[in-house]
Amino acid sequence: MLAKGEVEQIIVRPDIEIVTIVLHDGAIIKKKRVENRTYHMNVVNVYKFEDKIREAERRLGINDGVPIIYERSTDTAGKLLISLLVVGLLISLLARSKSIRPPISMDTFTQLGRAKFTLIDPLKGPGKGVRFSDVAGLREAKLEVMEFVDYLKRPDHYKSLGAKVPRGALLLGPPGCGKTLLAKAVATEANVPFLSMNGLGAARVRDLFKEARKRAPCIIYIDEIDAVGRKRSGQLGTEQISGESEQTLNQLLVEMDGMASKEGVIMLASTNRADILDKALLRPGRFDRHILIDYPDMIERRQIFEQHLKGIQLEKAPDTYAKRLAYLTPGFSGADIANVCNEAALHAARLKKTKVDRTDLEYAVERLVGGTEKRTHAMSPQEKRIVAYHESGHALVGWLLEHTDALLKITIVPRTSLALGFAQYVPRDQKLYTKEELFDRMCMTLGGRVAEALTFNRVTTGAQNDLEKVTKMAYAQVKEFGMNDSVGLISFPEEESKELGKRPYSKTLANLIDAEVRTLVGQAYRHTEQVLVKNKDKLGKLAETLLVKETLNYDDVENLLGPPPFGRKKLIEPAEFEENLRKDAGDYRSGTKTESTPTTKV
Repeated sequence: MLAKGEVEQIIVRPDIEIVTIVLHDGAIIKKKRVENRTYHMNVVNVYKFEDKIREAERRLGINDGVPIIYERSTDTAGKLLISLLVVGLLISLLARSKSIRPPISMDTFTQLGRAKFTLIDPLKGPGKGVRFSDVAGLREAKLEVMEFVDYLKRPDHYKSLGAKVPRGALLLGPPGCGKTLLAKAVATEANVPFLSMNGLGAARVRDLFKEARKRAPCIIYIDEIDAVGRKRSGQLGTEQISGESEQTLNQLLVEMDGMASKEGVIMLASTNRADILDKALLRPGRFDRHILIDYPDMIERRQIFEQHLKGIQLEKAPDTYAKRLAYLTPGFSGADIANVCNEAALHAARLKKTKVDRTDLEYAVERLVGGTEKRTHAMSPQEKRIVAYHESGHALVGWLLEHTDALLKITIVPRTSLALGFAQYVPRDQKLYTKEELFDRMCMTLGGRVAEALTFNRVTTGAQNDLEKVTKMAYAQVKEFGMNDSVGLISFPEEESKELGKRPYSKTLANLIDAEVRTLVGQAYRHTEQVLVKNKDKLGKLAETLLVKETLNYDDVENLLGPPPFGRKKLIEPAEFEENLRKDAGDYRSGTKTESTPTTKV
């Protein structure tokens, strides 16, 4: 700027070590006319700045130096500092004053500053919105927590009968099943203040309960309580927890049932790891109620689908699709179902549709089960042939055996989950399995490996996932279910062995278990081999058709092989998407978990 002669004057401010450069009107810098005439620059030593400017001007051959003006604003910084001190003092006095109670907005502000807990007041609106009617499924869980809501609304009725309401409820269950959603609904329905906490710190717990007693009746909610409620070091043996975690837990135990506890404060907490919680936390008087929120059954899945499909532009009414979707998604949590509905809407939007139809919903279920199709995946013709025979082996063994589930789909289109193909089934709603049923399932799982060996006289690494499942099934029968005559009626669950850190049985018994497992898997392999050798023509017909079409459904397989020998297993027809069939609850017994097995992996 100096070299071009564009600087009009320089203003130096020594107190804040900033120099302001003022340019002439219409100054041109870097071949462009500048719009802003003023520039600011930080200077380390303002007292040497003028000498450096004059030296630069002499080097540039400038005779008339640029005017340099010094400005000192002595009072500005002092006034700003005094103002900040006064404001801080007033806020401190207001917060500490016992005679003047700050409003909720100020209270929320101070809590945010301390990062202790979150206060939601349903009367004011932030926690409003989720009600029991919005929580689909969870029938038994809603009935149990409604008792807490009723107590908070009518405490005198319970006291007149001499009843003491439970101090707290612990919501247990796998992730995504609606524990936090149910807690939100309780806060809204009870219409009382709702305090939520997460994180460690004894002081945080003290402040939380102090605030709760002021606002009683109210609800305290601790999400993921296993973070603060882990077993203490004296109960763990090898495993230890940090000192801060132990202090937080001790303070929580004291506050929940200590000398200063007060009625009207109800505790809600949720976790999916109840096995690691401290026993003192679970005793009556603290968390009296343990409410299990498990994966939804078929009726609950149908309700959840209807709830989530209401917000989607569907071709037909939500209940038209909900029944078949509930059948196709056993083992799905509420969060999974919400994801299915969202994926269906996204798929329809990608295809420029105006309404979401049946194909979008089926695509969404398949995407969550096996991943998205990856047709660009480079797979040689030889590999494709191996995958086709592998998946046909699974499907054929499942088709021919008695105690297996109905085949829904078989495909050799690669997936983003690294699966090169999978066979999808619709299982029955079954809680108990016989020895014969488990054996047939083992045979169906081994069908892919056996088909490879019979057809190509060699095996590949694709059956690793199958062998892992068969091994688990075999060990469960021998070690846990008492289904082996040599080992006898004993049970050693895998979880207990891991917790103890060593096997709770002798080396001799361990060797016997291993031998019996190998024998059982060998029997299943030989039986599968007999089935496929006897039906080798069907295996070839199914695999060659699959190579051409890439995906086959139940009707395609039935047209190729004829009806299954043990009768048509329960399968929901696609036609039921079109008509809304209503049946009694007794007919909702077709499956709990979709065995969508990526049987061939890279």
